[in-house]
Amino acid sequence: MKVAVVVGTRPEIIKMAPVIFELEKRGIDYIFIHTGQHYDYELSTQFISELGLPKPDYFLKLNYNDPPAYISEIMIGLWGIFRTSDPDIVLVEGDTNSVVASALTALKMNIKIGHVEAGLRSFDWRMPEEHNRIIVDHISDVLFAPTEGAKNNLVIENIHGKIFVTGNTIIDSVILYMPVAEKQSKIMEHIKFKEYALMTVHRAENVDNTQVLRNFINLCLKSPIPIVFPIHPRTFKRLKESGLDRALTNSPNVQLFPPLGYFDFLMLMKNCKLILTDSGGLQEEATAPPIRKPVIVLRLSTERPEAVEAGFARVVGVNCEDILKSVYDVLKGKFIPASKSPFGNGKASKKIVDIVSDNILR
Repeated sequence: MKVAVVVGTRPEIIKMAPVIFELEKRGIDYIFIHTGQHYDYELSTQFISELGLPKPDYFLKLNYNDPPAYISEIMIGLWGIFRTSDPDIVLVEGDTNSVVASALTALKMNIKIGHVEAGLRSFDWRMPEEHNRIIVDHISDVLFAPTEGAKNNLVIENIHGKIFVTGNTIIDSVILYMPVAEKQSKIMEHIKFKEYALMTVHRAENVDNTQVLRNFINLCLKSPIPIVFPIHPRTFKRLKESGLDRALTNSPNVQLFPPLGYFDFLMLMKNCKLILTDSGGLQEEATAPPIRKPVIVLRLSTERPEAVEAGFARVVGVNCEDILKSVYDVLKGKFIPASKSPFGNGKASKKIVDIVSDNILR
């Protein structure tokens, strides 16, 4: 009996790492596949190695950048791999184009599909991720919902697969890797502020909109607390195209970094005062016991309402003054996270492998 674990982006690798370790711990036969969606071979294998994961058994090299073309490439590549390796179940995580391509390939080859982090909904059809997660949920056989709220979304949509509430594997990963980050990361030696807010923005609906970008720049310049800003390549490209990059680079209130490794980023989250982001994953990571930081969500919606309900996150949109008000609330102690993460206790990967063993591999 065999499990295929398919990843395509860094967040997927981080969230599937504890699942892979659990499969190894139990001696379950698996193959590890990287679709090549985000990173070239050298960068990806280095990142995987840093996390202590084995080298992927297969690594697809994509020739195209537009989603329809590389989804097709991934499906053709996985068809050959699945035909040779004959897995009993394909495990995918999240809402990327790699996840859609992997799940569709498995469906057409009559292979069971397990969707880790199933049932998330933003109800915002502008987001490509919303299309992806709905498609994959409706064709999956086993759905690992991180919360009861995610499970309820699946029940309402009357999906055909079996639903299990497991918690989110990102909590497992933060607990697993924080001690490693504390030993290996040197990033805090380079931070020039005693207190700071950590900021990330990368979503197309934000960074492809010049007015929204301008709002974010004004936020950085006006913030009552300095901003540490690891800047996504897409974001920096848009800033340069809009002529907005100089305001950031010249500001004494902002410290820019290129994209950082996972361990450095964990340390920045642990030591910051608050997080400003349009990332979905950071809304989860911020709730992990080693971090527990308030998150100001720079979006109009979130597919992680549990973080909001638990007091960890506040969805404020993209208006500069609205964001600043929430920053002041954090600094005045009016916005304090709950003591317990709504995304589980760090045992999600164990539950997932238990379910796979009991329902698929017997």
